[in-house]
Amino acid sequence: MPDAVTQATNVQGALLVGSVPLANSEAVFKFVSENLGSHLKRIPDGETGARINWTQWQLDVFSAVPALESEIFDAGYLKRPKFRLKPGASVRDVKFPPLGYAAAAKASYGAFKALKASGKIASGMKFQVCLPTPIAPATIFVFPEDQSKLEPLYEAAMLAELDAIVAAIPASDLAIQWDTAIEFAILEGVLPHAFKNPEADMVSRLVRLGNHVPKDVELGFHLCYGDSGGKHFKEPEDTSKLVSVANGIVRGLTRNLDWLHLPVPKERSDEKYYAALEGLKLHSGTELFLGLVHATDGVEGTQKRIAAALKHSPRFGVATECGCGRRKPETLPELMRIHRMVSHPVKD
Repeated sequence: MPDAVTQATNVQGALLVGSVPLANSEAVFKFVSENLGSHLKRIPDGETGARINWTQWQLDVFSAVPALESEIFDAGYLKRPKFRLKPGASVRDVKFPPLGYAAAAKASYGAFKALKASGKIASGMKFQVCLPTPIAPATIFVFPEDQSKLEPLYEAAMLAELDAIVAAIPASDLAIQWDTAIEFAILEGVLPHAFKNPEADMVSRLVRLGNHVPKDVELGFHLCYGDSGGKHFKEPEDTSKLVSVANGIVRGLTRNLDWLHLPVPKERSDEKYYAALEGLKLHSGTELFLGLVHATDGVEGTQKRIAAALKHSPRFGVATECGCGRRKPETLPELMRIHRMVSHPVKD
């Protein structure tokens, strides 16, 4: 295994995937800047408060649409309402209210801007806004028979949120990340679906979302296998499906992809998991981040995963495999320390 110095030379910087379980965005910005700032180019607002459990806060959005009715659905690990069109209603009757992502981003950016002006956030740091791909809430909250009808409407509402974000926040300060998880549940056969060509259909959606981000705004994708109860919905056999989807995104984009994040299960320090990374066709300007930081085995376990990955990908940054929102706040300092110990700073 390469020593820590050799690893850190090839492991450049870190990425925070999104959620950070602190009191508010200002607390997140301060904590992250103090503990990991020199290793980061972008800081998310932590998706604090109602947003901490990813898309669950969108329940209120679906509940506010008069043309929809709900029924409690038992997903096994969680019971939640799911929605369908009311009898007699059509898609023409469905009007989603503002989803809340733009309002949250504008509020958080106020704190980000003030801290940046005071020197507590580095001058070149970007404000990272993480958005779920529209298929996620449309799958989570809509019964299968109506998903194909309602997903385009929810996507239009989400893109309106994106438009409002880029109109309110200067491009020089902004980075947009699309969080991509439900797509892999579909591709792995975990969720029932009616797609004839699932991967092509998933990739076309991701390309459309990526191309909607203005070219002067940074763009990233977080590819994910979920984190419900601290577990993936399926343990990926290797990185092959992740690489295939990522290459499809790169082929379809008409703009730059600034970063890509791929998850790594804790148990995978074997080379087999990473071998498909040799086929990853990223452009030279795209940063790769591997989600191989796990608090349960610390620096030593993370270095083992890094050593295996470096044999198939010569340069990358580090991250956790998903957001930190389900962690206890008191575990965060040690988690940040692991990131620092295994990666090279991007800022002096």
